[in-house]
Amino acid sequence: MMQGIGEEDRMTIQATRTIIQGEGTTIGTAIDVSVVICAYTEERWHNLVLAVASVFHQGPREIIVVIDYNPQLLQRVRAHITGITVLENTGPKGVSGARSTGVMQATGALIACLDDDAIAAPDWLEKLSVCCADPMVLGAGGTVKPQWEGKQPRWFPTEFYWVLGCSYQPLTEQPVEVRNLWAGCMCIRREVFEAIGGFRSDIGHVGKQTLGGEETELCIRAKQHWPHKKFLYDSRASIHHAIPARRATLRYFLTRCYAEGFSKAIITRCVGFKDSLSTERAYTLHMLPLGVVRGCADCLLRLDATGLQRAAAIIAGLFTTTAGYIVGTFAYKEAQ
Repeated sequence: MMQGIGEEDRMTIQATRTIIQGEGTTIGTAIDVSVVICAYTEERWHNLVLAVASVFHQGPREIIVVIDYNPQLLQRVRAHITGITVLENTGPKGVSGARSTGVMQATGALIACLDDDAIAAPDWLEKLSVCCADPMVLGAGGTVKPQWEGKQPRWFPTEFYWVLGCSYQPLTEQPVEVRNLWAGCMCIRREVFEAIGGFRSDIGHVGKQTLGGEETELCIRAKQHWPHKKFLYDSRASIHHAIPARRATLRYFLTRCYAEGFSKAIITRCVGFKDSLSTERAYTLHMLPLGVVRGCADCLLRLDATGLQRAAAIIAGLFTTTAGYIVGTFAYKEAQ
């Protein structure tokens, strides 16, 4: 599969087996899934090698790596990773344009997306494709687990794992219906894209710009087109997402919260208030208050001073996200 990679890459692949060991078995039969992985920087080269390696032996129809306007990275991938399709992003710069480029090239009945800094468990594709066996299921997603470069800051609340691109939902024994999937850990029927189009290019990360939510808008648009069909979340279909140390800071935390709020304002403009904020209302009214109570209880009952820090981070994150939403709403009104 991978010819010409250096010894360091081989050592990285070997080391990462300890991360996914015991989470499933390698799939020996072909699965009619096209896997799309987008990359934009050589800083994640080793991560990209691991991402491709983690899905190669799971039996997908094809692996498509889309390079987002980086000629050097494009040449490097073509030279050193074989057995895959390598494309240049032909759409607008950013992850939305890159994913849409991959989707247009894909030939599988299902199209899975994996981040270039993530490692899929050995049974990831199998579990997602099983969910999609039901014709009423438009797509399925799984759990995104953080793989911290260092230690997780004790002040960081799990309720805000979405800041890191990771799952905050509780684990479940069976797949459950959800409003939307996570773009870096999902599998969607190809006919969904054929019917409603790809990801919106005015949402989603562009380089290190942190606007997101392109998958939320896509899933809502799909549900509006097929109101009787559904998306499923199977927590057993897991990937590990690399979290560099620079993301373990309060500044990054608040920046992502603000960007998420701003993104939600754009999504609301696109798909309407009711659908765009349905999940967020339950999250804000139930999960976040419980998180604050839990943090305070940890401080009072377990003498864990960082419990108050987690509670404060939840409150600060909520206010910052709300501020981003308000600014995004007014910015849109002024543009009209």
